[in-house]
Amino acid sequence: MYTLEDYEKAKAELTCWREAWDNYRGNNPDKYQTDIRNAARRVREIEQCLKNAGFLEWTEREKLEGELDRIFPNAQSKETVEYRGKKYLRRYWPLEKSRSGKTVNEWGKSWELVEE
Repeated sequence: MYTLEDYEKAKAELTCWREAWDNYRGNNPDKYQTDIRNAARRVREIEQCLKNAGFLEWTEREKLEGELDRIFPNAQSKETVEYRGKKYLRRYWPLEKSRSGKTVNEWGKSWELVEE
């Protein structure tokens, strides 16, 4: 179980790695990228755990997306569903790629309101 202190430390670590990358003047384009990626993954993981435990508040959008995920758990990419008289489109995108950029390590997902 994570605490809010763990969350703040993880965010500070991510900020530290990003600042190190911003201040880097060398010739290695991959310098710090693994550290940044790992720190960002840790922040996402801790944030999700704290929200599930009730220590952090869910946004209205996250609540809606959670409800849509429960009702339509098998929705495919670009599938349109109707919920409470509105249509939503399922979207997936690469959240994290490998160093080469050819392989997706983690996918992000969301629901998008379809305007008609």
